[in-house]
Order: sequence, then structure tokens, then C-alpha cells
Amino acid sequence: MEQNWMAVWQQKQQLAKVIETNRMTAQYGLTLSEGDAELLAAEQRVTLKEQQRLEFGEGIMPRIIAEFCDSDFIDQDHYVEILIKLQEIFYLYKNEMQDEISDEELLHFMKEQFETVCFGDLEYLEGTCLMIFAQAIRAGYRGYQATAGHGEYAALDEVKRWDYELYLQALYDLFG
Repeated sequence: MEQNWMAVWQQKQQLAKVIETNRMTAQYGLTLSEGDAELLAAEQRVTLKEQQRLEFGEGIMPRIIAEFCDSDFIDQDHYVEILIKLQEIFYLYKNEMQDEISDEELLHFMKEQFETVCFGDLEYLEGTCLMIFAQAIRAGYRGYQATAGHGEYAALDEVKRWDYELYLQALYDLFG
């Protein structure tokens, strides 16, 4: 069965856009081969089907790459698998948030939590941070719109984080 020429052309355009990101990511020691780009595209098709979503244009992957390429928690050895998981998480939470949040807002929120709260733990990002954020959005929370998704988690976080100053004071009290 012959593939639709438009679909083939779109797939080639998507692959080219993903490969183009190497110019930006090389400075962070991250690059994708053509085979990596093809794997990312194949995983995107699977994820879109699972999440019952359609995507037109270049896709979300170049934007995920641009948002996350400077992360201290991503290295070349795990780059492709992290990108695949970030893509899955992105589409899952676009659905969970009922498309109330823009792609940019969601990516900013994901990156900020990945770096600060999750310290690179994708399971915590998916199962805790984004779950809490999605619940708030479904309940009508719109505070993220003013900040484009930056700095929002602290208001929603249910977990008491440790205080650096309090920690130093406790050490001083113990050993000071």
C-alpha cells in the first residue's frame, strides 16, 4: 500500500527539524543521529495514537529539545530515552489538562519542575508534580497564565520542602 505523499513529506520535514536542533544542543554535548530522529518520530506516532491526539506541522519534539537541552540531568547516553519519555508525558498531560494550557506553558512548567523539584526524576515529574498541577487546572486554576507556567508549583505543592536556612541553623545548634 502506497503511503500518502503528503504524510511522507511531513515526516521528512519533522525529521529535518529534529536534526536541526543539533546545532543548538551540541554546545551541551547532546546530538541526535538520523536513526535517533527516526526513533523519536516512531515513538511520537505511538504516543499520539495512545493519547488519541493529532499533531500537524513540525511536532512538539523540537520544542521539547529546545526547552530541556541545557538540563544538568540529561546526558548523551540517556538523551533519546529521556526525550521519548518527555514526549509521552507532554501528550499525556495535554489531555489531562484538557488542552486548557498552552504548549509553551506546559513545557515551561515541566522544565522548571524537572530541574528544581524532581532533580531529573521523570517518574516524580509525571506522577506527582504534573498530576497535582493537572488537578488544579481541571478545578479551574488559571494562575499559570500570567507567568507562562513559571513559578507555579510552590503554590500547589503539598509536600513540605526543607528550608536551607533552617538546616544550617540546626547544624550550627548541633555542632556549633
